[in-house]
Amino acid sequence: MILLGIVSVQVGAGLAKHLFERLPPTSVVSIRLLASALVLGFLARRGLRTILRDHSWTSLAVVAGYGVALAGMNFAFYQALSRIPLGVAVTIEFLGPLSVAIAGSRRPRDLLWAALAGAGVVMLARGGGDVSLAGIAFALVAAVGWACYILLTAATGRRIPGSTGLALASIIGTLVVLPGGLAAGGGAVFDPALLPIGLGVGLLSSVIPYSLELEALRRVPARVFGILMSLEPAVAALVGVVVLGEILSGRQWVAIGCVIVACAGATRSRKEPREVPEA
Repeated sequence: MILLGIVSVQVGAGLAKHLFERLPPTSVVSIRLLASALVLGFLARRGLRTILRDHSWTSLAVVAGYGVALAGMNFAFYQALSRIPLGVAVTIEFLGPLSVAIAGSRRPRDLLWAALAGAGVVMLARGGGDVSLAGIAFALVAAVGWACYILLTAATGRRIPGSTGLALASIIGTLVVLPGGLAAGGGAVFDPALLPIGLGVGLLSSVIPYSLELEALRRVPARVFGILMSLEPAVAALVGVVVLGEILSGRQWVAIGCVIVACAGATRSRKEPREVPEA
């Protein structure tokens, strides 16, 4: 399920990049978030009816920040995707969860993982070819957004049970991005030929992988889940080759490998939280 979720996300990103020929990235992000918000909102419709009544303003502010982080992460990632290959964009974006994994750590080993990941990104930045500095900058912004997304996901989960928080955050994120998407794309956003593709991007990039990952986390430890998720940059690079015809150089593959090893190593070195005995 974890591997299927990874493939689903990257195929969705590849499908989105095909839309860039007819729509600007901001419009594609808007369609994707709108599609996922409609599906998640429908699934969590009962919880959404009571969330404003049963939760404090502090909890709602956390969810609002969650939605803004979701919007910013996706906006920056799609901007990067329009400028650099898929595998490179995902690899740099992975610095976000890696930073969260090693934040506050006092283990010298984790500093080595951070240095290895940094070396990989430097190799990508100096690799030339189809890699632009603007694309790298947007990918780094997406990494910051992903780190904020992870932290706010945990904060939202502690305050709002189930998938209601994610559904509300998706709706907020859509409202943040949608005006810019409509302004950038104009009437093409409502093209009947493009809307089904946008719905497919939303399902492949959000609804399907979120559902698969949720079920997977019920069956494997979080440490194992994190190690397997470290394969995502490699899967993204392979999808870029197969779906988009983005051929990477040997140097870029080595750089991606550095980030993968760093992510897997940092995740593996983390201790599993002790289980609380049932009452």
